[in-house]
Amino acid sequence: MSTSTRHDDAWWRTAVIYEIYPRSFTDANGDGHGDLPGITSRLPYLRDLGVDAIWIAPWYPSPMADGGYDVSDYTGIHPLYGTLDDARQLLEEAHRHGLRVLIDLVANHTSNQHPWFRAALASAPGSRERDRYIFRPGKGEGGHEPPNNWISAFRGSAWTRVPGSSDDSGEYYMHTFAPEQPDLNWESEDVRLAFDDILRFWLDLGVDGFRVDAAPAMGKKAGLPDAVYSRDLQFQSSEWVDNPHWDVDTLHEVMRRWRALIDTYGPDKVFVAEAVVSGPERLAAYLRPDELHTAFNFPYVHASWDPAELRTVIDDALDALDLVGAPATWAMSSHDEIRHLTRFGRDVGGAPLELEDRAISDVALGRRRARAAIFLTLALPGGAYLYQGEELGLPEVEDLPAEVLQDPVFHRSGGRIRGRDGCRVPLPWSGRTQPFGFSPPDVTPWLPQPAAWAELSVDAQDGEPGSMLTLYRRLLALRRGISDLRDPGLTWIDSPESVLHFRRGASFECVVNLGSAPIKLIDVPVLISTRGESERELPADAAAWLMAD
Repeated sequence: MSTSTRHDDAWWRTAVIYEIYPRSFTDANGDGHGDLPGITSRLPYLRDLGVDAIWIAPWYPSPMADGGYDVSDYTGIHPLYGTLDDARQLLEEAHRHGLRVLIDLVANHTSNQHPWFRAALASAPGSRERDRYIFRPGKGEGGHEPPNNWISAFRGSAWTRVPGSSDDSGEYYMHTFAPEQPDLNWESEDVRLAFDDILRFWLDLGVDGFRVDAAPAMGKKAGLPDAVYSRDLQFQSSEWVDNPHWDVDTLHEVMRRWRALIDTYGPDKVFVAEAVVSGPERLAAYLRPDELHTAFNFPYVHASWDPAELRTVIDDALDALDLVGAPATWAMSSHDEIRHLTRFGRDVGGAPLELEDRAISDVALGRRRARAAIFLTLALPGGAYLYQGEELGLPEVEDLPAEVLQDPVFHRSGGRIRGRDGCRVPLPWSGRTQPFGFSPPDVTPWLPQPAAWAELSVDAQDGEPGSMLTLYRRLLALRRGISDLRDPGLTWIDSPESVLHFRRGASFECVVNLGSAPIKLIDVPVLISTRGESERELPADAAAWLMAD
């Protein structure tokens, strides 16, 4: 395996970044929804947890057809969350606590309530207003068939007929996601100039970077030809090669334009790509020196609890990204994924979000594996992402009543797919009953919290030696102080097939036992193990960090 000799000290190359889904973090004003003052009030908690930065999922004004990823104003704050003054205060306080702040940039599409789209609907076909989006005339008799066969990530066609179009001149508009999220036309210079201004607005306000949502969707092949799909028209972007509406090379012009812009604000500003593509080499293309800085590693997010699969994913990522000088990143959960504790409690381990008939999860097994997995994640070269609540050992909430589910995936699948609401349930902070300190007492959160979360709240775990929260705090503190973990290289150490064992730098080693039987540790001092003890035997589904004297 190739290892880089590059020793770049940019903060984002080794940062631990904590994702906040703002609607579910902390409710300061008592309306049952999280908000920016709530985040600000919890910044000392995040500082003490030991992360370097926070990433805040969309905080923009939005009709909430897709949890805020349908933006109606790119330079405002959703009234649920507060005001621009609240955002300024959050940024100032975060920086005072030594935390950087990244925000979501949803650039592939807007809300259908955005003024641009309203103007497009009010304008004639071929107009400048319509050119900001992707409109095309329908096919077939009466123009009642979509312009091509493209599919939506949320099931069904990627085309919706323009309201009121009843004759042969009627047009369709394209949406990679929900019909309420029309795709922008990134060939339009009006769109490109507008987003230059949007980036400058937030950079001038003080944000430290952007997570680029659905980056591969931004390019479309000229002529919009039909796509070739498999698997009964499932949206399998991780398998698509030469797809006409995903990972099209022309989008890299935009990535280079943005990089040139952000570089004028100094080397500490950063872009992070969300790019589910067909392999690590395609992902590396987004991270060339003149494009984005880092990207999420989705093969790692989706990997099963399997040593061979994990080792392959790690090696492939490090090898591909080394060629462009970019650091790897590692994450296990997010606002879009089933919480990893629940995934790891199933035999299938990395079960995808789309799995409709899910096996029952063994929560105790999942918790043991989740404890071991954070050892692995924080020991790998590069950066790491934590999703709010994973430090508490929160499982997926899989029994939410149908009437509270809001994810468009649930509704567009006719209820066959539960969607992503189960990982977005508001956090438990304190107390024995709902709302567990998320909201003021007697306020009902926007999604119900399980009664069992009384034992998983921050207050319940704070100071408890064996708690997940205590483990995360210890590991993050150790990670920050171990100079070997700033070395970009990784060397695998010979071990049984069921074990992942590697060295970083001169003295640090990580051992993870993914097998079913205990293993003996080599004669290197144990710094910390999943059981918090310096023992020479590592049980199944356990991990340890070792450090030579």
